[in-house]
Amino acid sequence: MNKEVLVIDDNPDIRYLICNILKEKSFSVRSAANYDQAVLEINKKLPDLAIIDIKLDRADKDGIDLLKMLIKKNNSTPIIMISGHATVQIALESIRLGAYEFIEKGASFSTDKLLNYVYRALETANLKEEKDIIENKLFHSFELIGRSSSIIKVKKIIEKLSNADSRVLISGPTGSGKELVARKIHKLSLRDKKPFVVINAASLKEKTYEKELFGQEFGDGTISFGVLDRANKGTLLIDEVTEIPLETQANILRVLIDQKFKRIDGKKDVNVNIRIISSTSRNLNIEVASGKFREDLFHRLNVVPIELSPLSSRTEDIPDLINYFKKKVSEINGVQEIDINTNNDQLYTYNWPGNVRELRNLIERITIVSANETKENIDKSISDILNNKGSGDDIATFKDTFTSPLKEAREQFEKEYLTIQLKKNHGNISKTADFIGMERSALHRKLKQLGIKGIN
Repeated sequence: MNKEVLVIDDNPDIRYLICNILKEKSFSVRSAANYDQAVLEINKKLPDLAIIDIKLDRADKDGIDLLKMLIKKNNSTPIIMISGHATVQIALESIRLGAYEFIEKGASFSTDKLLNYVYRALETANLKEEKDIIENKLFHSFELIGRSSSIIKVKKIIEKLSNADSRVLISGPTGSGKELVARKIHKLSLRDKKPFVVINAASLKEKTYEKELFGQEFGDGTISFGVLDRANKGTLLIDEVTEIPLETQANILRVLIDQKFKRIDGKKDVNVNIRIISSTSRNLNIEVASGKFREDLFHRLNVVPIELSPLSSRTEDIPDLINYFKKKVSEINGVQEIDINTNNDQLYTYNWPGNVRELRNLIERITIVSANETKENIDKSISDILNNKGSGDDIATFKDTFTSPLKEAREQFEKEYLTIQLKKNHGNISKTADFIGMERSALHRKLKQLGIKGIN
């Protein structure tokens, strides 16, 4: 297995033992005997997995501090904590902070247990990485679909931007496709091989804006990189830009003017070359007039404005969108394409508060739970959802998820689908796994991941 594990333990015997166990299984192994060595190794290169002893050589720094540091650097790196003296409280705290698992060094320690945790942790990380890759490809594979005048206009603007590096401000209601447009602009630009980074200002806590944007430098020499570092030479999408506090807006303005910034507690300027694309579901002119958004920043961001219309005002695009999404959903999920009646009046009279995203999530939900159903039954399910008539196991109970981001909606879809199948099979894991075409062990992991417990 071509994976690298970093083993951090101040006990040479334990360190030697763990390293040898991993090497015998063809892992690439690095080790550190103390806190300072560990910091050097982590800064040199992030491992695929870290095994960290809680008690290290320094009185002021321990394994928990290393755990926090690693998560700051990259929260996708799986971490297994080990200790021979830790309390239950410390073990629970390490899990709460982000460790994958905790192992005692005592009599219960075994090679099989260690390897089991290592394989599971790496498998979980791989699944997350694969999911992220799929999601990324998903955005790039989706196209702006429609024949309405508003969509045609947007497509023309995107084409004209292909040879430009101008800042773009995308406005439109939630779910109208603002991130998709931003990704298309990036893909067609000269920066397409460089990073595309997204920061959602609406999801950040008030005290975290500066850190998320600019990063932070620590006294021990470690750095927590912000989105400006990660997006360097590429494109940064600031989603819901109006949510950024005025003080932080001033700092962003300075970055746009100077193309440099300082990390929190940093002493040196960091030079960057970033294309900024911003988006908002609010009317920025109103925000500026009310003093909630800086006028000078607005003009810096609004070089090329793009406005996306709500789906309810371009219903002529709905048939094309449905036909496109049902093909994409079937490809991505490896399921049969379903037959949807695009003449259903409910599709055109419904207000679509979640816009194109809501329609896309509806098609995915229907595809997952209505496989092998007749066109008439699918049509009725859609009508029930849009009329909010569902109850109990009916998929209409998840209407509120149709305005959610795809990742969240998909998890909800999967949770309901598996819950229904388990109930149909009276909680029998083997029968459920056979029916849905999934390995029994993989189904167990999926149920645990989604928080689905025993079905009565």
